[in-house]
Amino acid sequence: MNRPGWVFYVSVALLSAFVVLGIFWPEQLAGGSEQALAFTTSHFGWLYLFVTTGFLVFCIALGAGRSGNIRLGADGEAPEFSYPTWLGMIFSAGMGVGLVFWGVAEPMTHYVNPPLGMAEGRSAESAELAMQYSLFHWGFHQWANFAVVGLAIAYVRFRQQRPGLISETFRASLGDRVDGGWGHAINVLAVVSTVFGVATTLGLGVIQINSGMGSVFGMAFGTTPQLAILAGVAIVFLLCSLAPLESGVRYVSDANMLLAAAVLVFVFFAGPTDFITAAMTNAIGDYFSNMIGMSLVMSPYTGEDWVARWTIFYWAWGLSWAPFVGSFIARISRGRTIREFVVGVIGMPVLLSTLWFATFGGSSLYFELFEGAALGDAVTREMSSALFQMLEFLPAVGWISALVLVLIVLFVITSANSATFVLGMFTSRGVLSPSRPMRLTWGVIQVLVAGVLLLSGGLRALQTISIVAAFPFMVLMVFMAASLLKSLRNEQRQMELHEALMRERIQRLLDDNERKSSLVDADDGAADERS
Repeated sequence: MNRPGWVFYVSVALLSAFVVLGIFWPEQLAGGSEQALAFTTSHFGWLYLFVTTGFLVFCIALGAGRSGNIRLGADGEAPEFSYPTWLGMIFSAGMGVGLVFWGVAEPMTHYVNPPLGMAEGRSAESAELAMQYSLFHWGFHQWANFAVVGLAIAYVRFRQQRPGLISETFRASLGDRVDGGWGHAINVLAVVSTVFGVATTLGLGVIQINSGMGSVFGMAFGTTPQLAILAGVAIVFLLCSLAPLESGVRYVSDANMLLAAAVLVFVFFAGPTDFITAAMTNAIGDYFSNMIGMSLVMSPYTGEDWVARWTIFYWAWGLSWAPFVGSFIARISRGRTIREFVVGVIGMPVLLSTLWFATFGGSSLYFELFEGAALGDAVTREMSSALFQMLEFLPAVGWISALVLVLIVLFVITSANSATFVLGMFTSRGVLSPSRPMRLTWGVIQVLVAGVLLLSGGLRALQTISIVAAFPFMVLMVFMAASLLKSLRNEQRQMELHEALMRERIQRLLDDNERKSSLVDADDGAADERS
């Protein structure tokens, strides 16, 4: 059961071809990716917005409805991990690297260049819009992508006791065809999408580690040092990937969350605390007031590409991550109810994301607006440097910069380490503990793809490949959600039928008892008359 099959060999062949193309013809790869990006966003950009919003509505409906009581496992089964550990693993495997990278960079970028020209740059209005859109991009929509895949896999794996493969989530719709070519094609697509999504995150993490080491140690910023950093990080996470999930990912993610919490608390109290809380309150109100408009906004009358560069990129990045994060969340969610799952995966991480952006983004905006920090100029020159330049306005800057650097490294290691498990599961017929050679193979492939993307254009290449690679899997996810809904309805009907049969049996017993009691009373009455 642990031997690789067609999915493994086809996936490795496709990704190897991409790596070879990127090494020997990086300019051609970059040019082709840009053309694919332009075609995808111009013709199907609207679809990313509708589908992602639809996934959010779908998850809320499942959690709030009757299906919310269904357990992802046997009835009465206890959860495998404690609630704090579960949330920590979700958060660190989900968007930890992205939050650290964009926590200052995104609000400052929107402050300098406001979304859709809705305000004057570098103004109070653009600062307010910056926080509003930052919360939107890291809010409920993003996590709904992960929840759809996670729910579908956890349901078939732990409720229906079938392999934890993406293809198995389509069995309710495709039947036994998932065991043949259709299933193999679905799993290959999931593997390729996962590798590109994780490679994007690895690339972002490496770019910011480069900026952090430049701030702390004076390292030069560029492709060569970034490739060296990638190689160093790879050695660490490949060694970690050889450990079991419980010790390899769990303890690193716990350390991650503790360090992230310590850094967050320090910046919150050492920074402009009153401004942070006010900005957070204001941003939450703006987010909920404008959620529908932001969810479906396009710019057909101006031809501006802001939505493609930001909102569609984020949704596509989340979609390309969905097979990995969803599968990993499913793996650690045994014993949770669907309602617990939806609240834990969509609700709690958004609260943490909101606090993170309010603290780091709010601090950077305060220093920019009231202390002339020039962070807007810094993010324009080198986007990844904004975080470390903001930290210079806090006490103990040397210590806090070093801790943030360690935090980024740990997030990168956790994400890559988790991905080796998930990719191993996908290509080992859904086993929960893939072999070490399998995990090592996928770790190396992730590193090679991330390296190729850094060579082919850095941040721009990472954004481009996310959007393009996510499109086919997004279409698959629509059918996955429909298949999950069909399975849940079937189970609901079976439960209702079982309850109806039980009520009928109970009623029969009551009627029988009532008849017997009537006969006994009649016999007793006749006996009394005779006496």
